[in-house]
Amino acid sequence: MAINWFPGHMHKARKEIKKVMSQVDIVIEVLDARIPFSSANPLVNQLKGDKPCIKILNKSDLADPVLTKQWQAFFEQDGNVRTIALSASQDARKGTIAQLCHKLVPHRQHSDKNLSAMIMGIPNVGKSTLINGIAGKAIAKVGNEPAVTKRQQKINLDNGLSLSDTPGILWPKLEPVACGYRLAVTGAIKDTAMEYEDVALFALEFLLQSYPDALKTRYKVESLPSSEMEMLSLLGTKRGCLRSGGVVDIYQAATILLQDLRSGKLGELTFETPATMEAELAELRAQIEAKREAENEKSSKQKSP
Repeated sequence: MAINWFPGHMHKARKEIKKVMSQVDIVIEVLDARIPFSSANPLVNQLKGDKPCIKILNKSDLADPVLTKQWQAFFEQDGNVRTIALSASQDARKGTIAQLCHKLVPHRQHSDKNLSAMIMGIPNVGKSTLINGIAGKAIAKVGNEPAVTKRQQKINLDNGLSLSDTPGILWPKLEPVACGYRLAVTGAIKDTAMEYEDVALFALEFLLQSYPDALKTRYKVESLPSSEMEMLSLLGTKRGCLRSGGVVDIYQAATILLQDLRSGKLGELTFETPATMEAELAELRAQIEAKREAENEKSSKQKSP
């Protein structure tokens, strides 16, 4: 099942961002370090043009540090991009963001006007927390669920920056399909727009293959079952998610897994690498091309006498 979530305020925000982008000097894109590709909005590259960009790999304390460095090296192959790995507790490092903004737009350093930076990112990735850290005070509304910020707000700071905080926006069609699941796993999709059991099984398929020791440690099991459904049932049994007759409540078990994962109780996890994403994109392009060829062939047959 494909996962998509694109409420009306996101469409409105997209139009507003496009309208004011010409007035922006630099873009700060906040990514989830656990899913650096899936949390990168294609809209950023479409709208920013050749403007410099700082990619903040936020929540890096929840991500695999080795893979975070891989992603930073991957993004910085673009000479117009710089990256910073950041966690919510690293307030001291947030001060370097303003310095880096000025460094990447040197022609504005001696201007009387503030440097204009637009902060963009998906829902629930930590944009408002980052703004409050850069400003040194609580000026942006913070929440632990997607879509807290519903409209743009401009904030003038004492460090020569003007920050435009934009609503967290996704895009109408999440592709490859696995990207939608990764966004759901990490909490960027509204819970009402997904099936918890389905998303938990997706997460377990990945964890059983890539981070089996994390499951063993968290749920105190010596050997893991071979399938994700068996693992979810085992988790439910161990956590007492039982209905009458001893039947495992799969929804409750799925809820526990996703809460553990999102809060970092399963350890430092990263759900994608540059290599895996290149492979998924190649497969997606092949599927699109095959579909196009099939449609062309069908159209040709219909036109034939």
